[in-house]
Amino acid sequence: MPPSIALNRDAAHSVREPDAKYLATKQSATPTRLLLDVNVWVALFDDAHVASARANALIETPGIKIATCPLVENGVIRVLNVPSYGRRGALGIMAVRQQLVNACAALDHEFWPADVSLRDDAAVDFTRVHGHNQITDLYLLALAVKHEGVLTTFDQNIPLHAVHGATVAHLRML
Repeated sequence: MPPSIALNRDAAHSVREPDAKYLATKQSATPTRLLLDVNVWVALFDDAHVASARANALIETPGIKIATCPLVENGVIRVLNVPSYGRRGALGIMAVRQQLVNACAALDHEFWPADVSLRDDAAVDFTRVHGHNQITDLYLLALAVKHEGVLTTFDQNIPLHAVHGATVAHLRML
């Protein structure tokens, strides 16, 4: 064995093991699962999108864990197939679906069922909702809270106080 390797092995034996407090801190730093909003997926799948570079930088983060739900998956396929989408128009239902399948298979992905109801007073405080454009964002935030994840979006006007239990840790704006 070369001397440098032997020295490193001997040095490793003299290093003090971390205490429980240090280990607890490291464990709490484990990446949280990110529920990617439709707008993040659109930016990922469309290189011409103004936020494509930011979305790709996020998805290339080492150890990233993502989630999807029925609402997000449907939204991605729908938005990228609107006939007037971008300069190229609709990208093709099967093509977008396959991109979504491939991306989820390549990443640490978890599917979250749509198991939050807006009829449930415990989910959203509708007295704090300012308009119809917030409904989907608030639903996704409530879903992230329920699953102890983080809604990750480009949207800037999501009122945390409208979702019961939501904190700044549940929302990441890119």
